[in-house]
Amino acid sequence: MTALVCTAAEAVDAVQHGDTVLVGGFGMAGMPVELIDALIAHGAGELTVVSNNAGNGHTGLAALLAAGRVRKVICSFPRQADSWVFDELYRAGKIELEVVPQGTLAERMRAAGAGIGAFYCPTGVGTPLAEGKETRVIDGRTYVLEFPIRGDVALIRAHTGDRMGNLVYRKTARNFGPVMAAAAALTIAEVRHIVEPGAIDPETVVTPGIYVDRLVAV
Repeated sequence: MTALVCTAAEAVDAVQHGDTVLVGGFGMAGMPVELIDALIAHGAGELTVVSNNAGNGHTGLAALLAAGRVRKVICSFPRQADSWVFDELYRAGKIELEVVPQGTLAERMRAAGAGIGAFYCPTGVGTPLAEGKETRVIDGRTYVLEFPIRGDVALIRAHTGDRMGNLVYRKTARNFGPVMAAAAALTIAEVRHIVEPGAIDPETVVTPGIYVDRLVAV
C-alpha cells in the first residue's frame, strides 16, 4: 500500500548508509530534486547511485555528489558540459564509476523488476565494457551476459499521482521512472499533484501503485 507523506524529509527517512539508490532523470528532466535535497539533509552516505548520467551543474544529483555521500556511480553518460562535480571527484579518485550502455542500463533494471536472473545482450561486445563478462554465440552473433540492477531505494519524479500511488509522467520526464519503480525494494515518488482514486484514467497510468511505497507532493 502506498503511504502518503507530508514532506520529502519524511519520504526518505528509511534510506540507509550504503544503500543502492536508483535516481530517475534524463539530465534534469524528471530528476527528483526535492527528494535528493532531502536525502542530503538526511545524511546517509557511502551510497551507490544508479542514474542515466552523473549529475548536472550544482543541483540534484550533482549536489549529492558534492556533499560526499556517493561511493559509486553506475550510469551510461558520466560526462557532459556541466558534469564538473563528478569529473573533479573521479579525477581525484574519490568516486567509483561503472559505465553501462543506456539501453542495457534500462534493461538491467527492467530485468530486476521482472524477476529475470540474467540476460544476453549484444551491446558492448568487443569493447572494454564486456571485459571479464561471460559471452555466448547465439545464431551466429556474440552476446554478453548482463545481470539485473536492483535498488534498495528508487527516487523518481512523476507529474501526478493518485492516493493509491498510480503515476502518470509528463513527456520526457518519464524516462527511467517506470523501470526504477519496479526494480527497488522501496520506491519513493515526488509529484506535482496528488488526486483522488479514479481521477486518473486507468488507461493512462504508467506506473501502477503496487510499485510505489511512498508518495509526496512537492
